[in-house]
Amino acid sequence: MTSRPHDRAATATQSTGAAAANAARHASAALIALALAACASTRPHDSSTSSLQAKPAGMATTAPVVVTERFVSQPSGGDELDSLATWPTPEGGTWLVATAKSSHQLVVFDGDSGERLRTVGGEGSDGGQFKRPNGIAVHGDTLFVAERDNHRVQAFALPAFAPLGTFGADVLRSPYGIWVRETEPGELEAYVTDSFMYGKKFDQVPEFAELDQRVRRFRVNVAADALRTEYAGSFGDTAPASALRMVESIAGDPAHDRLLIADEDRRHASTLREYSFSGHFTGRSVPEASFGAEAEGVALWSCPDGSGYWLAVDQLAPLAIFHLFDRQTLEPRGSFRGTVTSYTDGVALHAAATPSFPGGVLYAVHDDKAVAAFDLRDVVRALGLNHGCTE
Repeated sequence: MTSRPHDRAATATQSTGAAAANAARHASAALIALALAACASTRPHDSSTSSLQAKPAGMATTAPVVVTERFVSQPSGGDELDSLATWPTPEGGTWLVATAKSSHQLVVFDGDSGERLRTVGGEGSDGGQFKRPNGIAVHGDTLFVAERDNHRVQAFALPAFAPLGTFGADVLRSPYGIWVRETEPGELEAYVTDSFMYGKKFDQVPEFAELDQRVRRFRVNVAADALRTEYAGSFGDTAPASALRMVESIAGDPAHDRLLIADEDRRHASTLREYSFSGHFTGRSVPEASFGAEAEGVALWSCPDGSGYWLAVDQLAPLAIFHLFDRQTLEPRGSFRGTVTSYTDGVALHAAATPSFPGGVLYAVHDDKAVAAFDLRDVVRALGLNHGCTE
């Protein structure tokens, strides 16, 4: 997820012409917005009196509540952490996998302790290597990574991180986010946001006629450690009032045939727009002026009774704000901030119980350098949400 406005011009290699274990064993994770936490943990101070960046006129004035992070990892300045995903291990633990854009690798952490376990990859274009890895998703034992500067999606078999193959290099131009769903047993559909830009600094939004390429869809089959894919076209509204200008975060809700796509372009309106899985813009977005900065890190919190919440980040400094919206109506249900976490890119909501987080956990990137963990039971108490979501 885009960590700074300058990220789109960070390298000169963008193309301007082309680029949980298996489902039965981990059914409890099927509706989790998969995620990653952090390295060695430190306890933050409760600095609830910290000031927030001023909101522009029109923003809701209700102050976010404070939810103290359960841990924040030690900073690692060389990685530039971005997006997060989790994988339940056969031993009952949780791996937390983060994309690291500047070091061109993946970083694997223990999901309960925050211990840094290993790194995967390095800079390059061969199998198992990366160039500016950004979006990440896990389905069953398969991990998918969108690489901005290799203009592709690469797939791996877990736990070995064995490369399975790549797809999308013939059509992807600047891939950022990815979300994957199962359409039938063994058949997946991958949605990849493609935020190609123009100009010397890659800061010019394409003409409206080209914005129907903002999300690309692929049919994916992984069988016997072999990857088969088929490009299924692109979509995106092209009307000036609702076009997807700068896209990255994307997540879906199969129960409601809904994709939420974050448009980050603050020059127009940074918001979440609703699409169907077929690529149709429904005309709905979250309430106007919900975000004071870039809309980032979209995740679905699915509850056992079928209710739930959408969560998205307002990428503010000195403290990021996390907004929650009703799963069905998209009406606001409250906002919170931590005591440390700022400038958040990726989030991941792991609703399944872990030893350290019996009610589930939200992981969030902190200032590109660390990852914070919020106990979902703390969030429920602070905002008066449905207690059944953490039972």
